[in-house]
Amino acid sequence: MTDTVDSTAYGKVAVLMGGLSAERDVSLNSGNAVVEALQKHSINAQGIDVDTDILTVLAAGNYDRAFIALHGRGGEDGTIQGALELLGLPYTGSGVMASALGMDKLRTKQLWLGQRLPTPGFALLTDDFDADAIVQHYGLPLIVKPAHEGSSIGMTKVSKVDQLRGAYFAAKKYDHAVFVERWITGSEYTVAVLGDQALPAIRLETPNDFYDYDAKYVVNTTAYHIPCGLPAMQEQALQQLAITAFKGVGASGWGRVDLLCDSAGEPYLIEINTVPGLTDHSLVPMAANAVGITFEALVVRILQQTLN
Repeated sequence: MTDTVDSTAYGKVAVLMGGLSAERDVSLNSGNAVVEALQKHSINAQGIDVDTDILTVLAAGNYDRAFIALHGRGGEDGTIQGALELLGLPYTGSGVMASALGMDKLRTKQLWLGQRLPTPGFALLTDDFDADAIVQHYGLPLIVKPAHEGSSIGMTKVSKVDQLRGAYFAAKKYDHAVFVERWITGSEYTVAVLGDQALPAIRLETPNDFYDYDAKYVVNTTAYHIPCGLPAMQEQALQQLAITAFKGVGASGWGRVDLLCDSAGEPYLIEINTVPGLTDHSLVPMAANAVGITFEALVVRILQQTLN
């Protein structure tokens, strides 16, 4: 795929950002960075802060394609993808089914298990769950997650059995579906996918309990190791696992797969991101830069996929 496509081939591009999810602020940062990058290549890109009237706005705007920079519900879960299908507008990233699956951490894990791919043990929680039974089965620590949120929103590490119920209700503020997952002690990695290519793995290191919202967006204490420090063959195996997991949910175009490796080096799939962050400090641009792809070139490559 070449980066030297005539800018007029793209026509008028709607860069969809903002939206109504808990990740609105992050999405605005991504969208504005995308608009700036595309305009540097003389592409007619216009940012749209998505609201409930988005179908009317798009239909009236005579757009030729859409660049989705929406994170979270409404933008990453198949909703906007389905709307764009109805409007006949080509768009970046995964289709309706893969977007919906990728946004649902619980069903993604169930699908991976069905494909015999490694992911930490987990259980769906309900209001009357038995905390002692959960701890007896999965041990401590644990991590509690809302099934449909991104950016680690609503997630809590649980180190004592009496913390489990509070963590459950904290997650339930964001989602009706909450699950508990076995804690993996080890190193955290992320692998970006661009087309059919896995970019170099990044090892994430934070003094926080885990790579949470603050570690991602607020504090400056997170370290991003690229090269990731793994032996070449082990990194290649991690990349191949990420590609398999990515394709396993039907994802396409671009995205990111997050993994953990335990103390023995065994990998575990955590989640897939079908619309990861896209600022010059985000993980996918960081991995792309490591193989000589600038931020502007990355954004153009993602948009170029809508021409195929």
